[in-house]
Amino acid sequence: MTTVRIETHEMSELQLKDLYEGFRNPKVIQGFAKLINEEAKRLKKSINIMEVCGGHTHSIMKYGLPQLMPKNINFIHGPGCPVCVMPKERIDHAYVLSEQKDVILVTLGDMIKVPGSRGSLQQARANGADVRFVYSPLDTLKIAQEYPEKKVIFFAIGFETTTPMTTALIEIVLKKNIKNILFHINHVTVPEVMEELLKSEKNNIDAFIGPSHVSVITGSKIYDIFPKQYNLPVVVAGFEPVDVMEGILMILRQFNENRCELEVEYKRVVSYDGNLKAQAMIKKYFEKAELFKWRGLGNVPQSGYRLREEFSHLDAEKIYAEILPTDEIEDYKLCICGDILRGMAKPNDCTIFGTACKPTSPLGSCMVSSEGACAAYYKYGNLI
Repeated sequence: MTTVRIETHEMSELQLKDLYEGFRNPKVIQGFAKLINEEAKRLKKSINIMEVCGGHTHSIMKYGLPQLMPKNINFIHGPGCPVCVMPKERIDHAYVLSEQKDVILVTLGDMIKVPGSRGSLQQARANGADVRFVYSPLDTLKIAQEYPEKKVIFFAIGFETTTPMTTALIEIVLKKNIKNILFHINHVTVPEVMEELLKSEKNNIDAFIGPSHVSVITGSKIYDIFPKQYNLPVVVAGFEPVDVMEGILMILRQFNENRCELEVEYKRVVSYDGNLKAQAMIKKYFEKAELFKWRGLGNVPQSGYRLREEFSHLDAEKIYAEILPTDEIEDYKLCICGDILRGMAKPNDCTIFGTACKPTSPLGSCMVSSEGACAAYYKYGNLI
């Protein structure tokens, strides 16, 4: 099997370029395509492979990988976009918090554009609210230092990849006794929502491509349950096109060899146990919420974090509980983001895709985020 491997003397010597150099080589991609097509001839049925992470969706579309697949291999897109799965109710929390006179609301980039029932944070800012986006949660420290008279609320989003960065900010706030930083926690976890998808009667998933960066933090161990209890193969693959192609080949070989296993293609950074220090930080400051609502998917048990009770003095959701809305909100009726996030539909199945709903005027969350499946189809649709 033709493949690409990067040799390093020490993991500490790993350079950024080592994570992608050689993994976009067209000849290697074509080589894998040939191997995949040969392997696919031996399959007993068509295979639906769900890439859970939005980063994989964009790589698949950007590099035209669906065109290289045989007819019996189908990509279906999962809910691994943290902005896409954020429900309107929690966006409304952010909107209301931003309207408070003594508040600066801080969050990560794409979150600014996602519409809730009252509008987006971008619209709140246009209306006079002090809303700022940052590239790192730690940038919040500088804002709090510059405006000591304000409450700076960090609206934390993301999967296990970004959760440790929020815990690092919490730790600094506590150690330095910073009084004007609060947190609204919206971190979610991958395995629980993967299980939720499999419980659906309409589930058509045959295998998973496991998220790469999430797995750096959690380790691949979080996917053990899927081959063992659900009889579904999982291959953790990197984001580059060669990674994805090799991951697909590994899945097909499992089917043809009557195996059902957890495998890691992205071995250059993913281990079985993951980053134990990051996991300890998450456990120190967070606990699982009984339920967390996912946009388009509903309430998923044990799939989101909240601050532990001993840190409730930092919890904006508790401190501002009296003014935060509690009403359930329906999604836009013509939007099918929920079906897309479940892998039951594709963006171009939506009647408003590319017309009423496009990046400049998004109605659904999958079009807003740079990781959203609709945004990927809109940007790279000519490659379908």
